[in-house]
Amino acid sequence: MAAELGHGNCLAWAARNETGTLSPYRFDRRSVGADDISLKIKYCGVCFADVVWTRNKHGDSMYPLVPGHEIVGVVTATGSNVKGFKVGDHVGVGTYVNSCRNCEYCDDFLEVFCSKGGTFTFNRIDSDGTVTKGGYSSFIVVHERYCYKIPDGYPLDKAAPLLCAGITVYSPMMRHKMNQPGKSLGVIGLGGLGHMAVKFGKAFGLKVTVFSTSESKKEEALNLLRADNFVISSDEQQMMSLGKSLDYIIDTASGDHPFDPYMSLLKVGGVLVLVGFPSEVRLLPISLNMGAKSISGSMTGGTKETQEMLNFCATNRVYPEVEVINIQYINEALERLIKRDVKYRFVIDIANSLS
Repeated sequence: MAAELGHGNCLAWAARNETGTLSPYRFDRRSVGADDISLKIKYCGVCFADVVWTRNKHGDSMYPLVPGHEIVGVVTATGSNVKGFKVGDHVGVGTYVNSCRNCEYCDDFLEVFCSKGGTFTFNRIDSDGTVTKGGYSSFIVVHERYCYKIPDGYPLDKAAPLLCAGITVYSPMMRHKMNQPGKSLGVIGLGGLGHMAVKFGKAFGLKVTVFSTSESKKEEALNLLRADNFVISSDEQQMMSLGKSLDYIIDTASGDHPFDPYMSLLKVGGVLVLVGFPSEVRLLPISLNMGAKSISGSMTGGTKETQEMLNFCATNRVYPEVEVINIQYINEALERLIKRDVKYRFVIDIANSLS
């Protein structure tokens, strides 16, 4: 058992092979450099990316693999050059932990689009040649540029999902000026990303319509998340009744689905933003040309707008809906995530269960 667990200064849970089964694992984190901070991890959100890479869905997984890129903790040490953080601060780390810091995108604080490729928080080769390991672990050492201050008083368990699910929808909403009160927003899919799109939409003063294939989500969409309307996307009459009524659509669905019916719901000049990953995107040119409509893609966001999002959530009391779990439950949680059996984000209580 000791050999399987390994040795090192950091305790984690890792997948050893393509089954994706996670179990305890030890490894060494790097020492704190001049520009680094070290944080003791309190909570880590569970993203579908954790399923993808623990099970080698892209064929590039490097085992042992420690997932997790929605990390929140407390600063325990800072490097000599660090100015923005101090010991005791509540800090978050998101989907990437390094970039070149000198390309046009890094200069614009859009590090996620770094010309040389940003370094993901897990399963990527860092500048020192080591493989990055994520937040299913006791602590992490990160360059201060890729860390975020969690506003005072914001619940740490609810802050974790903002660092991937939250910024993934916030970033394109700001880019496409979806923060104009009185405008209308459609949200396709009501999972981790979708429920955050609804929450941001309501905080921005939008009229929000949720599209789902499941009638069972109607009550929570309307009563818990306060959406204004709920539509079963397979109901042609319901869909047709909303023709040319929406200014924006955020599409969070990763399963294959038609796009033309949704494009017909947009007003002239409307935009559909895709943040999910279906296997293909097919639509008729007329769906774009007739009405000067557009379709756009997005990933997560840069460091500047991620901090802005965290501040916005604190000011406007935008809180993700979470189910807090112990690390010992993670394998069951990942199976439930695959079955979409979570409302709406699992968050691991690292501090109280990883030992």
